[in-house]
Amino acid sequence: MNSLVQTTTWWQVLLWAGGFAFVPYMVAMAMDFPFLSLEQSLYNFIGLALVVIINVEILLPRLYFQQKNLAFLVCGVTLVMLLATVVYWNGPRWEPPMVSSMRTEMRPFVKKMGRFGGYFRMVGRVMPFFMALVGSSVVSIGAFARRKEKRAIELEKEKLETEMKFLKSQINPHFLFNALNNIYTLTLTQSKSAPEHLLRLSDMLRYMLYECKADRVPLSAEINYLQNYIQMKKLKDSGGMNIEVHLPAQTPDLQIAPLLFIPFVENAFKHSKIEDLEKGWIKIKLRTVERELRFCVSNSIPAQNFTKDQVGGIGLDNVQRQLQLMYPGQYSLDIEKKESLFAVQLRIQL
Repeated sequence: MNSLVQTTTWWQVLLWAGGFAFVPYMVAMAMDFPFLSLEQSLYNFIGLALVVIINVEILLPRLYFQQKNLAFLVCGVTLVMLLATVVYWNGPRWEPPMVSSMRTEMRPFVKKMGRFGGYFRMVGRVMPFFMALVGSSVVSIGAFARRKEKRAIELEKEKLETEMKFLKSQINPHFLFNALNNIYTLTLTQSKSAPEHLLRLSDMLRYMLYECKADRVPLSAEINYLQNYIQMKKLKDSGGMNIEVHLPAQTPDLQIAPLLFIPFVENAFKHSKIEDLEKGWIKIKLRTVERELRFCVSNSIPAQNFTKDQVGGIGLDNVQRQLQLMYPGQYSLDIEKKESLFAVQLRIQL
């Protein structure tokens, strides 16, 4: 019974026991018709308080919330009948003189009613106890449902955060190996661009490892990461690749989920055979219209099945899952696949 100190239990005791015990007494005093004595009201309060406390602290947690509904019903009715009987045991001794005289005068009438009169009187005595049981049950069940819903929301949030961390961690490691090898080649040839590309790779790693821990990042930071990624990919071919990039230099003050666009760009480089300078191509375009973000990536599809960098990568299925977690009901993702074209168009309401 340690939980009796809980504030909610005492509020229920004051509400139900105090209300059903002393409100009738105050009404009787206000009407100058003392049909209920203060002594009996105190006894009623003690009995009603016990109903509320036992119900809230024992019956509901151990029976109703454990799906033992029939046992709860039986125990609740037994508790009400028992306490009502104890409280009203030899009850007429507590009655005011006016009520005692009225009872004497009405005795012939009650006698005529027979057994029904006794039942009616018993129902009148039991009813406050039964209402205290029902009222305290409704309030406690409602509070329990709210706590359960809150816990479910917290668990779902924890699950989403775990899934998001997992999705963010699935960045293609093959890209990092290729980038380091390319920079190493630049250092061997003593290229002046080697420090610049090394700094660019360092900036990408810092973004992935630190800034991406947040749920949202500035759109400008995400665009900068895309630009660095594309520049690093261009290192593989000094002859130039057929890549069209339209990324806004100035961006509005918008926040976006980190690493949301890179899987589409990575997928384009992975499947387009961009090294084929005659037939391979990639187009990347991002723009904002008010608070709507539109991101489009399209690439060529080689005549023969071609996929490089088999290891790693998030994949479009996981990207869709990430979108569902971060932007439920706020995005549209259209994927178009033709014989020589693969295009993705993403729209997000921010």
